[in-house]
Amino acid sequence: GQGIEFDYCCVHASLALREDGYETIMVNCNPETVSTDYDTSDRLYFEPVTLEDVLEIVRIEKPKGVIVQYGGQTPLKLARALEAAGVPVIGTSPDAIDRAEDRERFQHAVDRLKLKQPANATVTAIEMAVEKAKEIGYPLVVRPSYVLGGRAMEIVYDEADLRRYFQTAVSVSNDAPVLLDHFLDDAVEVDVDAICDGEMVLIGGIMEHIEQAGVHSGDSACSLPAYTLSQEIQD
Repeated sequence: GQGIEFDYCCVHASLALREDGYETIMVNCNPETVSTDYDTSDRLYFEPVTLEDVLEIVRIEKPKGVIVQYGGQTPLKLARALEAAGVPVIGTSPDAIDRAEDRERFQHAVDRLKLKQPANATVTAIEMAVEKAKEIGYPLVVRPSYVLGGRAMEIVYDEADLRRYFQTAVSVSNDAPVLLDHFLDDAVEVDVDAICDGEMVLIGGIMEHIEQAGVHSGDSACSLPAYTLSQEIQD
């Protein structure tokens, strides 16, 4: 797991599976988590979440499948390699994970559904970023691709800020693009938690952030139920 919210997800996934009669195996090398408690899963492997270690555990245990969607970015990055190695990935498929995390694929989906989003671009070089920033307009939220939890994210207000970010915070290349998003000043950030089975959508809650939106939702206090949103907006 990577972050307390992901640990929470892993614990409840394990408990739900055990309730349904399945034996569960947890892989986690962080002793400061609930998911490593003795009664959370049937077996615990105190190993790093790397492809080599997970494949060895799969070889020994021969599970019906692995669930990678609850542990944060670390297991998500293993999804394609596990699939390629013939390991069944249960739940969110590697392709669905990639559709959500690959900005260009995600943007195609948003455009197809005619949804709104802030102006954005994916860049692979600093000069390309400078040109795209002029088109989008400052301020910008800049961050690496395939990152959760706010790591290496920053708000930049001008070209000097942008160049400093590229020189000090990230390594950019065709294999490691950087995302530029127009930062919405004075915006109200809202988190909508929903789950879908392909037909029905259940909305678990609508949280309104009551501080100015930062580079990551974890930076600001929020309220459940929503504090100022009208019923019309919530509906």
